[in-house]
This record gives sequence, structure tokens and C-alpha cells, in this order.
Amino acid sequence: MKKILTVGLLTILVSVFLTSGAYSKDVLIGISKIVAHPALDALERGVQDGVKKSFPDAKFDLQNANGEMSTASQIAHKFKAAKVDVAVGIATPTAQALVNSIKRSPVVFCAVTDPVGAGLVKSVKKGEKYVTGTSDMTPVRQQIEMLIKLANIKTLGHVYSSSEANAVKLAKIARKVCKELGIKFVESTVTNSSEVKQATQAIIGRVDGIYLSNDNTVFSALSSVLSVATRNKKPVMSADPSSAKKNPVFAAWGFDYYKMGVATGKIVSRILKGEKTVDIPTKFMTDASDVDLIINLDVAKKIGITIPEDILKQATVIKNGKVVKK
Repeated sequence: MKKILTVGLLTILVSVFLTSGAYSKDVLIGISKIVAHPALDALERGVQDGVKKSFPDAKFDLQNANGEMSTASQIAHKFKAAKVDVAVGIATPTAQALVNSIKRSPVVFCAVTDPVGAGLVKSVKKGEKYVTGTSDMTPVRQQIEMLIKLANIKTLGHVYSSSEANAVKLAKIARKVCKELGIKFVESTVTNSSEVKQATQAIIGRVDGIYLSNDNTVFSALSSVLSVATRNKKPVMSADPSSAKKNPVFAAWGFDYYKMGVATGKIVSRILKGEKTVDIPTKFMTDASDVDLIINLDVAKKIGITIPEDILKQATVIKNGKVVKK
């Protein structure tokens, strides 16, 4: 009888241990980002914080590919050899590198614009056997329409990386939106960050403003775009509010990338607790609180644009280099 009671007690304790979210061994999460810039850095922090909500003692191997696909592949092989419990790829190129290398353990993509087009999943309605994650498909039409409300835009310039699948996808959408709105679309492509300034200079005299989508190559050289645009008194609409809080961007409307990172970290935790990736659909950030509109009044003054009061009421406003309204 005593033996039966002991076995029963052990069973209860094990059950409590597992359902409490505890993990039976040290947790190691590999996080690979394609390059360092404010949005991806915010995602990285968010992923860690999201995991730590359930696994406070989790360890993280943080890696930066510095914009090089060969480095992203090396990082993927490193994570595979280290047998990380979950590998997280921040942005499309690193997520693709992880999925191509790691075949028998979970990979979670983070902030991938078009996970189906990138070959990561067959459908956003469910995951693959070892793959799922979050998407940052940005509201391109609304961003361009907002810029039109703020400035007299007849011709829109767009600088993007031809080597990033996410950037090419968003350029296609922007091209279509401009056609529907009756706006001329002028594009300039780059293959690496060193070409961004020249690409911006090549079109700045022919456009009324610049639109920047989710493009890691361009955002890693954001200051180059901004210096050219401001000098020529042309507004820049960015899809990345994180960068706009630290750089003189005229306007930005897009996702709170820290929150997206936390959402990704929560997916990682669900997997660590035993949930199968195939049962986890791609997560989209759909709440109004997930999106930020930022207006920089300092830049607006420099380029001679007055912001309507109704838009200022919706926005986080930057003035004299500081956030004065949230």
C-alpha cells in the first residue's frame, strides 16, 4: 500500500511539474538575425523576453549575420551542431538559412513578410512539421495613403533590396498600389547597404517623396536615405517605427517590433511545452495596439510640411528630438 501511495505521489508531482511550464533540462535558444538595426534589435529583445515569461532560466545564443547569407548559413550549421532546443530566424534570409539546414528540430521564423513565398510554410493557416512563426506583412496601401495625406505626392520613390525576397514582394505591392492611386512609381534597387546612398541620389530629383518598406539592407543604411531626402526637402515614409524613434524620419507607420518579438517568444515557449509546430499557424499582428504612427515635427519643419491636427492626434509625435506625445 505504501509503495502504491509513493508511486501515486510521484505521478502527481511529475504532472504538476510539466503543466507548470517547467522544462526537464536547460533550455538553449539560438537566435539569428540578418543584420543589426533598431527593428531587428527590438525583435531580438522581444523574443528573449517572450521566452523568459515561461522559462526564466533559458539561455540564448545570439548571432548576427551582418547582412551576409554565407554567414547566416554558418550560423544555422552552428545551431544544428549545438542542438539548440529551438532556432529562431529574425527576418527572411536567416529564417531560410535555418530551415535549409535544420531538418529535425523546431525553427521559428520571426518578422517574415511572406513566409509562403519564402518557402518556409505551405500555408499561413498551419505550420510545417518543424516550422512556424510570425509575419510582419506591412500595410503598404495605408502607409502610402498616409504619406499622400501629409504631402503633395504625384511621384513616389522606392529604394529596396533586389536580393531580399520580402523587399521584392513589398515592392510589387507598392507598385500596384501606386498604379491604383494614379501615382507614378520610381524604383531604385540595391544589392547591399553600401549602394543605398547612391540609389537614393539616383531618383531623388524625380520624386516627391520616398517610401521604405520592411527592408533590412536599406534600413541598415537608413541614415544615407535620410540625409539625401532631407537635403532635397523630400519626405520619407517608413514602415519601421522602431528606427524612426532614433532617426530623423519624416513619418513612420508600422508594427511595434518589440511586441512582435514577444509574440514570437511565446510561440517558442509553446513548442518547448510540447505543442507541435504543425498545429501553430503563422501569427499576424492584428490589434490596433500593435501598430504605431510616428510623426517627426523637426523633420516636417525642415522640409516645409505642416501636419494636419487630426493626424497629430493619432500619432506619437517627436519634437526637438524627443517624444512629446505617446
